[in-house]
Order: sequence, then structure tokens, then C-alpha cells
Amino acid sequence: MRKIDENTITDAAIEQMSGTPDPRLKEIMECLVKHLHAFAREADLTPEEWLAGISFLTAVGQKCTPYRQEFILLSDTLGLSTCINALHDKHAVEDGTKTSLLGPFYRQDSPEMSLGEGIVKQPHKEVVVYGKVTDIHGKPLANASVEIWQSDETGSYDLQKHDPSVMDMRGHFHTKEDGTYYVKTVVPLGYMIPMDGPVGDMIRAQNRHGYRPSHIHFLIGAPGYRELVTALYTYGDEHLDSDTVFGVTDSLVVKVNDNDPNSPIPGMPAIHYDFALGAAAADGSGRVGADPSQIVSH
Repeated sequence: MRKIDENTITDAAIEQMSGTPDPRLKEIMECLVKHLHAFAREADLTPEEWLAGISFLTAVGQKCTPYRQEFILLSDTLGLSTCINALHDKHAVEDGTKTSLLGPFYRQDSPEMSLGEGIVKQPHKEVVVYGKVTDIHGKPLANASVEIWQSDETGSYDLQKHDPSVMDMRGHFHTKEDGTYYVKTVVPLGYMIPMDGPVGDMIRAQNRHGYRPSHIHFLIGAPGYRELVTALYTYGDEHLDSDTVFGVTDSLVVKVNDNDPNSPIPGMPAIHYDFALGAAAADGSGRVGADPSQIVSH
């Protein structure tokens, strides 16, 4: 009989799983066991700490609902989501606009809207976000799908403010023949991530501020092109360099122009940004994440 100790247990566990018929599952689980055991040995985990970790993960799962994904929030705040996003981007056929995080507040089936409509039901001060969707060579992409969602001027998403069945601060648009889009919205306020759950407890225990800088999410797609998940971040926000979920890239930081002569809505403050889509790979998608309801229901 094999002698089991803190070192030999790793090979024993991997050997017992060696008959896994799915080769990718086998590879992933072997890596997980190796690194999980190595983590326990390096940290010299005590039984009390092990149980505290299990209790924490249990609480994370219990906080999840069809409208809130605490595990995605945990992944975001640990930098894992950004790591997975970067790994996924390495497989892109062409490099288009830099990607960013889908985040925990994405919702599928956002309202269909016409170009120029406003996505915020009760705006205080509107701005217009406009530009073009093209391929990486500048060719305009007609009828490209442009989904947009964001927090409001107080830093809250619709899921945090309303009956979850009521959608606000989000919309689904399509570009014109020349690839142009324009949408009325507001400049969102940077906000603190949800702090009323176990992830918030972790952030406080780590003495982190918990804030995300002002940003607007985009999900853009067109047939034959890699789906783009990204966000535009507002210049001047104090948390651009310390985003709690590590989503900011310099190329995605934008300024609000109070006097833009090219604005499609004269006199309205404007944000201009052109998005470039790369050609689709075999899977076609650049999405890392999902609507929380999709995860819970599956």
C-alpha cells in the first residue's frame, strides 16, 4: 500500500483520475490538482484556514442569483478574468480594438433601439457616443451589432436600482451602411463594486478601495468577424490606474468633448471612438463571461 503524505498525495490523486475519458478534462484536472496541492504546501494551510476557504466559496455560491454573479465578481477582483481574457486574445486571427471585461452586469436581450436614441430613461446631462465599426483595414461594417450597457450618473446599474425585469442604461443598435453608430447616454460615475457579499468582505480585508473607474461597456459583432467585448474609460477618473478588476488599457481611455464639430448631435457633448473588428477564428467569439441568468440556469 502506498504511503500517503503531503507530497505523495498529489501523484496518488492524479493516478486515480488517469482514466478520465475526456482528454481536455483530464489535462485540466491534473493541472488543478498539482497547483492546488502546491498552493496548500506553499501556504502551509491549517485546517482552520482550509475550512475558512470552503466557507468563503460556499458563501460566494449562495450569493449568486439570476441577476448577480458573485463568482464572476470574485474572478474579476482576483485578476483571473483579465488573465483568461488575455489568454483568449492570443488565439485571435487579427488584432482589432483592445478587449476588456464583460463584467457581472451584462444582460442578454437588451432593448432594440434606433441610432440616436438614448439608453438612459431619466438622464441628467446627456452625451453622444459616436464613431465607426470597421475591419482592421478600415473597411466599414454595415449593420454591425452594437450592444451597450453602463451605470448611471450615480454609479448604479439597472440591476441594482430597479425591478430586475426592467432594463435601463443599456440598448442594442446596428450600424449604418457606412459603419457609423451614435448613441445618446450619460457619462457614468465610477462606482464601488458590490460590497454586500463575500467578495466585498475580501476586498475590505485586503484594504483595497473597491472602486471601478467610469466606463461604458460594448459588445460588438458582425458576420465573419470576431466578437468584440470592450469598454471605454473616462479620462480623468481617479481610479484609472487602480481599477479593482484590472480592466483599463490606455487605448480605451476617452475624453468628453464639449465642442465637437463632428458630433452627429450638434451642441451635445460627445465621445468619439472607432472600433475595429478582427477576422473570426474557428469559434468566432471574443466573449469571456455571460449573462448571470445563463450561468444559474445551466
